[in-house]
Amino acid sequence: MIQRPSPNHDERALPVLMLVMHYTGMPTGAAAIDWLANPESRVSAHYVVAEDGTVLQMVDEARRAWHAGRSWWRGVTDVNSASIGIEIVNPGHEFGYVPFPAEQMAAVEALAAEIVARHSIPPANVVGHSDIAPTRKQDPGELFDWARLAVRGLAARPAPCSDPGWSAPGFLAALGRYGYDITAPTEAVIAFQRHHRPARFDGTIDAECRTILRGLLLAEGL
Repeated sequence: MIQRPSPNHDERALPVLMLVMHYTGMPTGAAAIDWLANPESRVSAHYVVAEDGTVLQMVDEARRAWHAGRSWWRGVTDVNSASIGIEIVNPGHEFGYVPFPAEQMAAVEALAAEIVARHSIPPANVVGHSDIAPTRKQDPGELFDWARLAVRGLAARPAPCSDPGWSAPGFLAALGRYGYDITAPTEAVIAFQRHHRPARFDGTIDAECRTILRGLLLAEGL
């Protein structure tokens, strides 16, 4: 692991409860790392994972990195205080979104396993930036391999179940119970789909979405 300290951090106000995945969303990894280390940017992350799997630590886990911005998850509004942030080098949707290389995903998986074990983070609290800020963010996006992490118990995995047949308001109520901010319903549904049904993220609630969400709730005992 390479140390590349960022000055952009402060004290935590909450214990670590979650792990947040991001993509860098800049043309190059070098530019993204320089930006995260720039005091004028007012942004940072605990770790950056390069395309070749190299891991950089920029903020100590004991400190509050500035990666989440205005966000909400399961009632937590100061997500920066309650989370570890991983930035994954990828140009993102604005600069030519591409699949995450195998070496990079392997490094993300290994790093996530260490963080989850260290802080006893439950799988449902390993989330993407779009999950906690659905009106503002799309990352890490539909190409991120959440299923790979879920198989290891490092991200949420729905329990087997059948379609509960919820109405649209019923689905949204369940989505809120699971953890999403549903004040912007369509954006919340799209964020859910990007993470849990990435083959189609059009904001339309269908049987597959209902079944996945019910399975996630069952897996959480909710």
